[in-house]
Amino acid sequence: MISLPATQTALVLIDLQKGITALPVAPVSGATVVERAKGLAARFRVAKAPVILVNVAFAPDFSDALHTRVDCSFSPPGGFAPDWSELVDGLAQSEDLRITKRQWGAFYGTDLDLQLRRRGITTIVLGGIATNLGVESTARAAHEHGYNVVVAEDVMATFSQEMHLFACEHIFPRLGRVAASASITLES
Repeated sequence: MISLPATQTALVLIDLQKGITALPVAPVSGATVVERAKGLAARFRVAKAPVILVNVAFAPDFSDALHTRVDCSFSPPGGFAPDWSELVDGLAQSEDLRITKRQWGAFYGTDLDLQLRRRGITTIVLGGIATNLGVESTARAAHEHGYNVVVAEDVMATFSQEMHLFACEHIFPRLGRVAASASITLES
């Protein structure tokens, strides 16, 4: 069990949006990740701990997207659907904070750090899609910003089970703690 102070802990969920949760992922489906995320978010809300929902979005002409040379770019077949960047239905509540990013990680180019620090947050619990992309990039930045990081292993998925396991077994333990969502408790 990992017991965390509710007044100093926030849940940060990465890219649980229509265009990403619909992709084929492992070790569980996007729909399963969303249902588990909803349950974890409900527990945070009851404890009065912040829930922060992060999505990735770009201008229609992609002028605000990164334009670097890479060997393998991400572009879904047929392009992005009009509702691609919208959070999945039923996830957000009115009291949740929302952050829009324009790269993998949720810290760079957003006010996530500012919002966390103003609320006295010292620990973040992370989940979302994709384990080794958006979630891992955010976990690395959180660690570098001095936050305690807890990764909810069962509230994540990526493009293969091997990618998921590598991040959970070799990367996340060096950045913080890895736990099942059921073992994360919030104390008043």
